Amino acid sequence: MLIAGPVLRHVSQQQLTFWLVTSKPYAAQFQLFSDIENSPTHVIDLDAQQHQQVRIGEHAIINLISIDFSQALPLNQLLAYNFIFSADEQQHSLVELMPELLYPQQKYPNFVIKSDVKQMLHGSCRKPHFDSGDGLVQVDHVIADSVSDAELRPAMLMMSGDQVYADDVAGPTLVAIHQVITLLGLYNEQWQGTVVSSSEELFSSPLCYYQRDQLLPHDTANKAVYDKIFAASKKPIFTSVNAKNHLVTLAEVFAMYLLTWSPIMWRMVDLKSHQVADAFTDTYQKEMTIITRFIDGLSVVSRALAHIPTYMIFDDHDITDDWNLTRGWEEAAYGHPFSKRIIGNTLIGYWLCQGWGNAPDKFVDFNKNAMQHFNENAYSQQEHLIDALLDWDQWHYSLATSPKIIVLDTRTQRWRSESNAGKPSGLMDWEALSELQQELINQPEVILVSPAPIYGVKMIETIQRVFTFLGKPLVVDAENWMAHSGTANVMLNIFRHYKTPPHFIILSGDVHYSFFYEITHRFKRNSSRIFQITSSGIKNQFPSGLLRWLERLNRYLYASYSPLNWFTKRRRMKVKVRKPDLESNNTLVNQSGIGLITMTNDEQVVKAELLTANNERVLFHPLKSQESDE
Repeated sequence: MLIAGPVLRHVSQQQLTFWLVTSKPYAAQFQLFSDIENSPTHVIDLDAQQHQQVRIGEHAIINLISIDFSQALPLNQLLAYNFIFSADEQQHSLVELMPELLYPQQKYPNFVIKSDVKQMLHGSCRKPHFDSGDGLVQVDHVIADSVSDAELRPAMLMMSGDQVYADDVAGPTLVAIHQVITLLGLYNEQWQGTVVSSSEELFSSPLCYYQRDQLLPHDTANKAVYDKIFAASKKPIFTSVNAKNHLVTLAEVFAMYLLTWSPIMWRMVDLKSHQVADAFTDTYQKEMTIITRFIDGLSVVSRALAHIPTYMIFDDHDITDDWNLTRGWEEAAYGHPFSKRIIGNTLIGYWLCQGWGNAPDKFVDFNKNAMQHFNENAYSQQEHLIDALLDWDQWHYSLATSPKIIVLDTRTQRWRSESNAGKPSGLMDWEALSELQQELINQPEVILVSPAPIYGVKMIETIQRVFTFLGKPLVVDAENWMAHSGTANVMLNIFRHYKTPPHFIILSGDVHYSFFYEITHRFKRNSSRIFQITSSGIKNQFPSGLLRWLERLNRYLYASYSPLNWFTKRRRMKVKVRKPDLESNNTLVNQSGIGLITMTNDEQVVKAELLTANNERVLFHPLKSQESDE
């Protein structure tokens, strides 16, 4: 009955939001319990407005549940919940269907609503087939320690990009995806502009696994699309992108979400039954070893996601690598019907499985119009839905917490170069940055969530700048805030505005390593102190040998005494680095894990730790002023 979830999404005193997937369109009753009573304080038979059901297959329904409360729910108190699902005169409770969601001694899953954010978890980049542990398992450990203590429970989990990898899929995962499509009857689709033109043709093609790049047309008009979306070229600075198993169909995207967040469907697939060509058998077996370990952790991950409010924002891998990196990329990708369909399908998946749950009130009108594209037989008029989502400009959102949390969309409102189609776009355009400034005005302090760090490692940004100058920004993922002068100048001007908060905490990810910068801006009218905490990846890491060399070069070439550092200073800015190890010169942590930040009442303002997938706890230590790097 229950295929995935529940995942607890946006919560406030007036609203609770859940995402789950069921095998039928069940009627649902919601029960809410206080921490001291055995009988529910609220029993709500959910109506169609509170409980939207989106049929994505013969035996698969996405349930978007958003419940408004006229009387405010209590803050800082454990609240437990349960669902009763009804169909064909039979009733089943959530805890009956999924007892593994419960911690020892629990009767129902619980959560806490906190308006004051004193502690929160954050991270990005969860690649199932990366050979490391899963940082989300550490979230389960944190909740286990606070399962009966509201004070110890973090306020939320913030995932700032690459929650899924639609463009980089392991062979065993793709095999499982296709078996899930069959088991659940996820719908087929057709398209134009390539050698294969339907789901059936794609799945039956001998090139379906590890060779999908060869299914694209290779004439001159489409060469740019091939290069930018499907080429599995090595990227010498960051990482290699294996797009040969890139997801194509909407059914594949939905199945991937079910397999990324829930163990249920993994129990029903047979990874030894596949049509992978002999040439890729060794790769398949290596990936299966890693994927098996990933599956082993999914039960506790799904338990954790049922117990903590979880917020998300996309980055490129949620859709496709280098998404909207340059104007030329956009013109090539959206100018061909097949590549536009692929991007659109992953964006549909993001909307229903991630985006909606961040701010459900934003999507009320959009959902009313969009639900017509899902019926009992097929996905209907996908092109119209894709066009609507590509035009949608409300992916960003803010939370009325203390401090206020503002989550940026750095992918769809880009500042595109008019002079050079190959030049990296700014991460946000003038209008989006102006809207951001209005959100910031007169706030005492703010937590700003940016998928990419605003202040990066200078050595790496310099290499990106060199490749951009050579006309090869796609080779090194040259997308950082300082890569576009217009965006960089406006963002720095926002920080210097006298009505801008004097204290910022910036949470970021993307880069596959973790670090902590303290930045002080000194201006005549305003001085701001910024704490940028980068936590990446949840299940991904930077090539270790390369990162050691880049960090060493950065330390020597951009030290406070270096002439190169003097020539590259931006404005009047002082940067201090909090070290993960006081006995070492290293400033970067290259381990999979999840970030944990805690607000303090001393001069540190915030304490930052990385809970690694290896069960270690790394603290970023504040340094004395004479040890700062300017």
